[in-house]
Amino acid sequence: MPSRPIERQRLADGPTYLEPGMSLVLALDCAVSGLGVAVVRDGTGLASLREEGRDQAVRLLPAVASTLRDAGVARQELSLIAVTIGPGSFTGVRIGLAAARGLAVGLGVPLAGVSTTSVLIAQAARRASARKRLAIAAIDSHLGDWFCAIGEDMQSPFAASAAGLADRLRDRPCLVVGPDVDLLVPHLVAAGVDGEAEVAGVDPVAVARLGFSEGVETWRARNASEGLPRPLYLRGVSITLPDGARRMVD
Repeated sequence: MPSRPIERQRLADGPTYLEPGMSLVLALDCAVSGLGVAVVRDGTGLASLREEGRDQAVRLLPAVASTLRDAGVARQELSLIAVTIGPGSFTGVRIGLAAARGLAVGLGVPLAGVSTTSVLIAQAARRASARKRLAIAAIDSHLGDWFCAIGEDMQSPFAASAAGLADRLRDRPCLVVGPDVDLLVPHLVAAGVDGEAEVAGVDPVAVARLGFSEGVETWRARNASEGLPRPLYLRGVSITLPDGARRMVD
């Protein structure tokens, strides 16, 4: 399937000069739909790109090269690579992680793995706080439930039906953020939850900032002691058999 039009941003003008102590982060995201790439210097976005559509395996590395070029950054200047590890699409998560691992090993830089739900919550945290609402991340699993995380515990995503999420949120005003939450929030409201929807995809600049927030050397130490980040799955993988039937495998 051909990709949809590219959303591309050059977020800073002029060449990049990396002063001592500065850090450059390359962020990758394929976890939910399409792909996203960003280059961020000490929290400031230099360039970002977002594409919808399939074939991420074919398009991701060219997108990385294009974004680095837009940012005026050479691969050898990177200090850290950050990637979304899920929850989300099984195929998308694997593609993003495989590319990020290859780049990190090839360039000799640490790899930061961040959950998709924690990125969504980070994107909405200020607006939720200003509205005195709890930030909730929700991603449609397309299997009858949602991959969710609650702002106060965003490192522990879980799978829940709309009814199950409503039970957790009762009497707690919330701002629900994610790509398709306009489909979810009416069910929460019908169940008595004071919920607002904020439809948003994963911002690769936010991926970079969240990965960098723990520190380059922290990730270097974690990679050395725990290995490179692994996929975050909340259930077995749904596969389609040759006869068209679907089944779950661990």
